[in-house]
Amino acid sequence: MIKGLVLKSTGSWYEILTENNERINARLKGVLRLEDTKDTNPVAVGDKVILQKEDDGQDWMIAAVEERENYIIRSSPKHKGARQVIAANIDQCLLIATIDAPRTSTGFIDRFLMATEGFRIPVIIVFNKQDLLDQKGLKKQEFTANLYSSIGYKTIFTSATEKQGITELEALLKDKTTLIFGHSGVGKSSLMNAIDSNLQLKTNTLSRFSNRGMHTTTFAEMYLLENGDRIIDTPGVREFGHYNISPEEVSHYFVEMRERLNACKFNNCTHSYEPDCAVKAAWMNHEISDERYKSYLNIYEEIKAHYKHWEQK
Repeated sequence: MIKGLVLKSTGSWYEILTENNERINARLKGVLRLEDTKDTNPVAVGDKVILQKEDDGQDWMIAAVEERENYIIRSSPKHKGARQVIAANIDQCLLIATIDAPRTSTGFIDRFLMATEGFRIPVIIVFNKQDLLDQKGLKKQEFTANLYSSIGYKTIFTSATEKQGITELEALLKDKTTLIFGHSGVGKSSLMNAIDSNLQLKTNTLSRFSNRGMHTTTFAEMYLLENGDRIIDTPGVREFGHYNISPEEVSHYFVEMRERLNACKFNNCTHSYEPDCAVKAAWMNHEISDERYKSYLNIYEEIKAHYKHWEQK
């Protein structure tokens, strides 16, 4: 048996970097496919695995997955009640956002931040396509960036075509495994090509009909850069659903609310109508932004409705 790191999954086969620095393809051992039926992919990019030869002595199979340090999950977009592991064992995330063409909403950003807060995975919000912004767009971008930098998230501004912010990005990636995430069309692949021209990742233009990005990445994949850094490119997504979070837990994933929860009068406070609510008081005193508070309420109601749906079944 040998150990390896999962670089890519195509559904039935996995590309693995072995401890001997060899790239091999391996299949999943049958027992692993049955161990956790909640996961659409029991093995994810970034997983550390144990490999063994199949009975024929030729092909490799994944016999076991080592315990994960962390992971990013979302509700499976194709299988109700199941979850999709986007990546595992990562040091930080780059959330690529664009103000327009396509628009990244604060609601989408907040949902992704919730997915990282469970393991306290650092997130850097990268506002890309600076070269396309007019004065109105720049003003909106400044407002959005301040919204997140004011609660502790690092924000940077980039343009792949103009090479703006690329040096800063390279410094942030140093000696880390970084997940790259965002909508289709925000320029993830272009940014990665600007960081390392040897990658030569396929890029695409926006749809003429929807002004949304068209998928250029089909599967999550880890790339090993020349300097030793590791980045995980992910398929662009349009929505981000949360898996196995109760309505009462939502506020714990909002950093500016989490520090105030113990000051609420009621332990089961929903921070919407209860008296002596510390979160609501902070919002009324402009210590919590309107955008984030409204986003919290939307997600709370969404998850509450989801829970009621499954309780009735």
